[in-house]
Amino acid sequence: MKRALLPCLALVLSGTVAAEGETAARRVELEASDGTKLAASYYSSGDAPGPGILLLHQCNQDRSSWNALAADLAAHGFHVLTLDYRGYGESGGKPYKQWTPDDQREIGGKWPGDVDTAFAYLKSQPGVRPDAFGAGGASCGVNQSIQLARRHPEEVKSLALLSGFTNRDGRLFLKGARSLPLLLAAADDDQGAVQGMAWLDATGNPKNQFLHYSSGGHGTVLFGPHPELPREIVAWYEATLAGKGSGKLASAKPRPDSATIRLLVTMDEPGGPARVAGALASERKTNPKSPLLEPGFVNQLGYGAVEAGDTRSAVAIMQVNVDASPASANAWDSLGDALLAAGDRDKALAAAEKALSLVDADPAEDKDRRELIRASARQKVDQLKAGPK
Repeated sequence: MKRALLPCLALVLSGTVAAEGETAARRVELEASDGTKLAASYYSSGDAPGPGILLLHQCNQDRSSWNALAADLAAHGFHVLTLDYRGYGESGGKPYKQWTPDDQREIGGKWPGDVDTAFAYLKSQPGVRPDAFGAGGASCGVNQSIQLARRHPEEVKSLALLSGFTNRDGRLFLKGARSLPLLLAAADDDQGAVQGMAWLDATGNPKNQFLHYSSGGHGTVLFGPHPELPREIVAWYEATLAGKGSGKLASAKPRPDSATIRLLVTMDEPGGPARVAGALASERKTNPKSPLLEPGFVNQLGYGAVEAGDTRSAVAIMQVNVDASPASANAWDSLGDALLAAGDRDKALAAAEKALSLVDADPAEDKDRRELIRASARQKVDQLKAGPK
């Protein structure tokens, strides 16, 4: 990922927001490089030296989801900043509920610069130690936290991550940064989250701690049914940033293991996408009802192969879903994406047109999903009929 230029800061402060305990949040308004106003909250119990922590919210909430944890961290001597992404909460920009797929790519592409704006503000505050920063993320905030550490590897020393994923660059960074300890938490009732977090835990760092719940929901929603989790996050940062305690958490369990997790880990190995494609083809012949062939999981593997640059394997993986469900509009649309990435324009066009012909009658998709599939397939058809650029 291209390193973003450091955006300018506008240190406009207004008022306080009550939080749990005695620590109040100071509302902060930052300014991104393009002038967008970014709302944040700063928590600190004073100017005494202490580590800094940036908390990044999930994409169906805003920075307020961190209020109680941020106040508790401040009461334990940390300086904490929470941020609303542009389009969320009190930050400027087009509200995220109005985003089109193009908006998601364009606006989401500006988030790393916005996160760096917030990080620069945190670093500038009195009492924040220059040698000990942490980040915490939930859901899409997981990727933002990992990418922050990737851009600032000498400064970010610890991550606490809830129910999320990252891209191949992020995973390869973690694999090469074995000294960066990870606290990872996810629940079985949050579809795919445990497998995704176990994928991140494949770095092999013995300091990593995995909190695996049978239920509890997504991201910071876990705090409700698991009130011990915020306390363990505080203990985690105390151990990894302030040198207090062992960092061994009472609720931690060994990293989960399953055939799906092993396939995910294989994806990042040399030649991994081709081996995964072969494994799926074999599984389809011997055990068509295998959990390895769940359509969403196969789709994830296919796009992972595209990301890895192995488009031949990506096509083979996406074909598994088409063969299993030839009436699935999403399977054909995803195959079209893989074919387009592989440069096979004629077959990509045919796959996209097939998706369009099936989408209205596809009983497996609800109205919103059908609209997303239609938009994706239509974009490819228009692009391919317009000819090469």
